[in-house]
Amino acid sequence: MAQIVSVNISQAKGEKKTPVPSARVTPEHGIESDAHAGAWHRQISLLALESIRKMQAQGLAVGPGDFAENVTTEGIDLVSLPVGSRLYLGRRVRVEVTQIGKECHTRCAIYHQAGDCVMPKEGIFVRVLAGGEIRPGDTIRPADEKESDEPKP
Repeated sequence: MAQIVSVNISQAKGEKKTPVPSARVTPEHGIESDAHAGAWHRQISLLALESIRKMQAQGLAVGPGDFAENVTTEGIDLVSLPVGSRLYLGRRVRVEVTQIGKECHTRCAIYHQAGDCVMPKEGIFVRVLAGGEIRPGDTIRPADEKESDEPKP
């Protein structure tokens, strides 16, 4: 089952993000208190833990938030999602994929350490269609799946 591993925010663009226990997500804005939130197509960024592990295998001491992603995921192949795909993050937050990867204009500290960085190739960006609260452990599912009646752990 796909899930959120970490929710991360930062006060300024261009810096690592800090994991938080939960975050409030606002429609057409993004994660409250995050520097990347706003009225644009990259309101929330997602990166898979599997991608982070590739960099760890190269000897880097990195973890969730170090690639400036808002949501670290596990169990979902993010880069295979077509632009326009809709997902639920948790029970209520609904997002739409707007961009796969990004152009890296300035080489980040991770690129200089490893000679590569996964975020520009394997990170995705979404805009928020419906808001709510997200936290680590929340499930991620396609928006076309029926809501489960099972109680949340």
